[in-house]
Amino acid sequence: MPASPSTARAINDRLALRLLQQEGPLTAGQLKQLTGLSRPTVADLVERLTEAALIEVVGEAGEQRRGPNARLYGIVADRARLAALDVRTDGVAVVVADLVGRVLAEASVPIGGETGTGPVVEQAVALVERVAKEAEASGAPSHAGVRGWGSLHTVGIGAPGLIDPATGELRDSSGLPAWHRRLAAALQDRFPEAHVSIDNEANLAALAEQRDGAARDRDTFVLLWLSYGTGAAVVLDGALRRGASGGTGEIGFLPVPGTTGLPSATDCDGGFHSLAGSAAITELARRHGVNATTTGEEPPAAALVRAAVEATAGERTPSGPGRFLDELADRLAVGVAAVVAILDPGCVVLGGEVGQAGGQELAARVEERVRRMSPLVTEVRPGALGGGAVLRGALLTARERAQDDLFAPAER
Repeated sequence: MPASPSTARAINDRLALRLLQQEGPLTAGQLKQLTGLSRPTVADLVERLTEAALIEVVGEAGEQRRGPNARLYGIVADRARLAALDVRTDGVAVVVADLVGRVLAEASVPIGGETGTGPVVEQAVALVERVAKEAEASGAPSHAGVRGWGSLHTVGIGAPGLIDPATGELRDSSGLPAWHRRLAAALQDRFPEAHVSIDNEANLAALAEQRDGAARDRDTFVLLWLSYGTGAAVVLDGALRRGASGGTGEIGFLPVPGTTGLPSATDCDGGFHSLAGSAAITELARRHGVNATTTGEEPPAAALVRAAVEATAGERTPSGPGRFLDELADRLAVGVAAVVAILDPGCVVLGGEVGQAGGQELAARVEERVRRMSPLVTEVRPGALGGGAVLRGALLTARERAQDDLFAPAER
């Protein structure tokens, strides 16, 4: 059945907004060319979206021609404020951005291991409040009467652990701080008008690497998250796969050879985590005499892997750092080969701070070993975004959700 006039207008408006989101500011003529709509239809939708405070004139096209330059229309960036959080065991990082993803303010705080759950939650919420106020001071003036202006419209949180697909909440997992599970609800209480959601850190990192990092040319790949802990994210045919219980990618629990036992339902010790977590990599480096100065801003394993890569540059005979990288690649290849045997993704990205620190040197060693272990051709790449991928992914998802809400037809 043909769409009603109101439905057709909503479809056309959404198409134009998506193009402005993807391409940046466009003229009415460019919108006409990209949408295939008639000139009067484009003129009507531009008028509607301008009146709805969704787009505005942001400049003029630089074409040299007779008559006035064509107006450039862009999304009203200050239509909403977005917050993204990267929640770690020992700290929280926050960014606040506008509707097109431009960062307006950011900050982070360490979290002491002896701090109680209540005080930690309050500390994290206070950080979000402070960054939001700094962003408001740096942005455009508030516009009264427009939902989301002058406050937070959407908050995206990245954290380790399992997300319950039925509730969207972080499940109670042994070894993770209790304040992680309390944070989303506390933020919802503090920002009652905001859409607050939480997602697994590896999943968000994969989305960021696909959009802005090492997997931009792939619609099917697996990201192996290598940071303080381990995890994985699975993207098949462009879609992130979460599994029946939200646990797709919990590779830390994968039983593997080389550990002292087996993992349990509540503890991943004895699983792949025991080979590839930061503590395990640090101990491996110590055995091979690899040392590095750590800063506290990244997992100690990342600094050690980076130092080993630098020390092995151009070497012909493996030294201690070279043997360390070889043994680390042996460990990682076990996990990668298991993933490849089930999913055949064609590409595995070594993400997180450790994957980025290892760079192409570590990725090549892992790929060589997987090639010997599996008949399935698999490219192994280093991640491009490192630990910052979680915050970037949380911001991308917050922006998508905010735009879905704000760009929705009024009658829905």
